Amino acid sequence: MKIGLLECDHVREELLPIAGDYRQMFPALFASAAPDWEFIFFDVCNGHFPNSVDACDAYICTGSKSSVYDNDPWIHQLKTFVQNLYQSDKTFIGICFGHQMLGEALGGKVQKSDVGWCVGVHPFEMLAFESWMNPPLSNFNLLMMCQDQVLALPSNSTLLGQTPDCPVAMFRVGDKMLGIQAHPEFPKLYNKALMELRVERIGERKVEFGIMSLELPTAEKSIAEWIVNFVRANK
Repeated sequence: MKIGLLECDHVREELLPIAGDYRQMFPALFASAAPDWEFIFFDVCNGHFPNSVDACDAYICTGSKSSVYDNDPWIHQLKTFVQNLYQSDKTFIGICFGHQMLGEALGGKVQKSDVGWCVGVHPFEMLAFESWMNPPLSNFNLLMMCQDQVLALPSNSTLLGQTPDCPVAMFRVGDKMLGIQAHPEFPKLYNKALMELRVERIGERKVEFGIMSLELPTAEKSIAEWIVNFVRANK
């Protein structure tokens, strides 16, 4: 199965030794759950898009330091591409910025959250349960690194999960498009390095608690299985 990775950012050069770029992190996340997946990389933040929505069987959209409401040509082009995917009934998984892009492109609302940054490990609570959520989990932890949030859902959406600081932490649009605000692809060392680089923006106290939270267990392997099940259910 061909999976198109829509790269909306790149890892800073000094952090590449931790786990590589997104094109290394995402294949590593799915290596065990989907060894048959062939990743095709599209450097969309530098204007390199698929020639057609049919170039791949499904698409995963990465995080980014940008905001989905920024007035950059590639962001406008990505919105149009996501709209075309929806109209073409293609499978799409949005991670962090990709989750927000799914909301914004299809008529929802994204802006900076009143709670400020969400960093480190956050507890997810599932509000709806679907067949692809196997292994079944009602509560679990995932890494987060965001300031923007989806504040209003698009039409034809189902809210699936929330955290105490993020009311729209996971949602589905239609049957084939899924948004997850967390970063299951991040190793904890990378999340920690980002926090340390962004202390002035995030706030010293929040970074301190975020780094302490990294001692908690996280469920990225189970969520990788969920994503694989979601994609396979929509083949």
